Amino acid sequence: MINKKGQALVEYVLIVAIISIITISIVSYFGGYLKDSITKTSCSLVDKEYEEGPRPGQGKCIDPKTEELNS
Repeated sequence: MINKKGQALVEYVLIVAIISIITISIVSYFGGYLKDSITKTSCSLVDKEYEEGPRPGQGKCIDPKTEELNS
């Protein structure tokens, strides 16, 4: 007789592995865009302006007051 509990466990592990691989792929593909959206939100929370970077994920917060002084 085949152990059905072991078979079910293997199926659950495979499902979790597939979901993990898909999730990691999506986060690595869209990671820069996710980082930019989090940075935009944090900039607005600390009253700074978001400056877009040359590539996704390289944006940063700048203080508009110090930018006026440097100009």
